[in-house]
Amino acid sequence: MNLESDVADGLASSGIRATGAQISQTIKYLSLLLKWNKSFNLVSTQDVNEILRKHFLDSLSINAYLSGRHIIDVGSGAGFPGIPLAIFNPDKQFTLIDSNGKKTRFLFQAKMTSELSSVEIKNCRVEHYQTERQIDMVVSRAVSNLVDLVTKLRHFVTKESRILVMKGIIPEKEIRSMPDDFEVVDIKRLKLESINLERHVIEISRK
Repeated sequence: MNLESDVADGLASSGIRATGAQISQTIKYLSLLLKWNKSFNLVSTQDVNEILRKHFLDSLSINAYLSGRHIIDVGSGAGFPGIPLAIFNPDKQFTLIDSNGKKTRFLFQAKMTSELSSVEIKNCRVEHYQTERQIDMVVSRAVSNLVDLVTKLRHFVTKESRILVMKGIIPEKEIRSMPDDFEVVDIKRLKLESINLERHVIEISRK
């Protein structure tokens, strides 16, 4: 498989314009992920084309909805969606948070390998994360429950912040159970040429 052509074709089919440097950063990241995945099981497959389609391009499906400068990726895991978004938004600052030590060690290595100076890695639980900066946006792809998520990040999210959560089907029960100081302001269906799955992005704000 020619990874460079597959990456270029995948990005083009997703409507993402990429420079040669961004394609190179993507290849370095995916190659490192494959190497580490053999020992640490960061994602559930060793098929790089599947990782590209189901994880990398899926992460970029919310690219058009990003706003602000300081963005936090909660439960980043192997770097999704934070690393792909950082590669294609070099003007923004990303903080990737995960409580799993082996995953944050991988993220540190990925940051260096792909030369992502705009990325900061934090090995902690999100409810323990502290910052004095205004957080413009929180993104999350791995969260299991919306209510748990907003409860854990309440201490640093302001009324000016926005939260983008990637989900499969719309979690109607979770939305109805949202705490009184948070509200769902928008739900959009994500268009994904690369995978045949139902995907949505849910935008939440603080009242």
